[in-house]
Amino acid sequence: MLEIRISRWAELDDAGKSRVLNRPKLKNAEELPEQVTTIIKAVRNTGDKALKFYSQKFDSIDNNPLELSLVQQQLLLGKLSDERRAAIELAYSNIRKFHAAQKPQDLVVETTPGVVCELKHAPMDAVGLYIPGGSAPLPSTVLMLGVPAQLAGCRRVVLVTPPGAPLASDIAPEIVYAAQLCGIREIYTVGGAQAIAALAYGTATIAKVDKIFGPGNRFVTEAKQQVARDAQGAAIDMPAGPSEVLVIADETADPAFVAADLLSQAEHGMDSQVVLISPSEKLLKDTMARLEDQLLALPRAIIAKKALDHSRFILVEDLAQAALVSNQYAPEHLIIQTAQDDKLLPQLKNAASIFVGPWTPESAGDYASGTNHVLPTYGYSRNHSSLSLLDFYRRYTVQTLSSKGLQAIGPAIVTLATAESLNAHANAVSLRLKSLSKKMQQQDEFAPIPQEKTK
Repeated sequence: MLEIRISRWAELDDAGKSRVLNRPKLKNAEELPEQVTTIIKAVRNTGDKALKFYSQKFDSIDNNPLELSLVQQQLLLGKLSDERRAAIELAYSNIRKFHAAQKPQDLVVETTPGVVCELKHAPMDAVGLYIPGGSAPLPSTVLMLGVPAQLAGCRRVVLVTPPGAPLASDIAPEIVYAAQLCGIREIYTVGGAQAIAALAYGTATIAKVDKIFGPGNRFVTEAKQQVARDAQGAAIDMPAGPSEVLVIADETADPAFVAADLLSQAEHGMDSQVVLISPSEKLLKDTMARLEDQLLALPRAIIAKKALDHSRFILVEDLAQAALVSNQYAPEHLIIQTAQDDKLLPQLKNAASIFVGPWTPESAGDYASGTNHVLPTYGYSRNHSSLSLLDFYRRYTVQTLSSKGLQAIGPAIVTLATAESLNAHANAVSLRLKSLSKKMQQQDEFAPIPQEKTK
């Protein structure tokens, strides 16, 4: 029997509200940083040797060649059914359409006559894509990362994914096909924190990249954060944690739909969290009953049940209060199924991706609607955005000043630099202004004397 307590928001004090919206505590959170640091150091010190050691230790693979050869890739593609191939192609098409529309535009602005400022975009040179594997390989994540990398024109795109079993090369053929559509040929059978370390610092087999993308377990997440803090490491896409969904539903929602949406996130992992907010106590109770029915039919029922143990059902007074609670929680995924979706949507400020209406399950965004499913979790949607094409570009500025432009803004620069006690900054401008003044004086001295016109 599922026994999910319904919390009445209006009856909670501030401490109670905070407790209700707390995320699950990460397992072994205290020991995790040190464990990951040890793995990263091993990869930095011994490279491929460490990668093969961890393949044996964590994946029971005695001889991991690390690289998935083009021949092996072709063999795996032969195992892919036509139905799955077509589904991947449809998802690729929609994801590409949505992300192609995000192509950034360079701009040129003359801020003052003779002062031209430009904003330019250049694709990341080398990027690493981490694709989870194991019991739930994610070819959809290949598309979410590979499509924008392809559109941006990154020179080198590297894919890493945990090794298969019993052979390291036995990875899901769906991953290989999705990679092929995205133009990715460089695939390595390495997972976990060791894969992140290899991408960040390089080994004899896997060359270093500039930025790392992709979701993963707590070891992967911690490794990404550690290498991002190291100037010799690599940048990362965003901070992230366990997957989560928050659903706002009123009495008009179908409880079977709501339950299905909650379970679609609960099956991700035991540390996932699902939250249901409603002004209707009947909807909350009916959804609970539907959860129990649907849970029995899930192959990953044990995982989903563990996630439901720290789920939250919250009874609010109205939809306006529901929006306030949602904004405080700042979910990764937010689903709204109400009679007032259009009015509610503008009130929802903190969410990474929003799904509107009864016919928009979160699964649509995970696979084939076109939006990206790589999203900030754990409340980071307050200040981080969903992955987009822009994340695969480096932005930089260019400025060009003519002599007239420098004369126009130079005195202000000198004044501001002097105010900040940065005299060398001021001098770099003053020298040029003096040089220009001297040249103008010389031009005046040698200018021909105008002759008086005769009648």
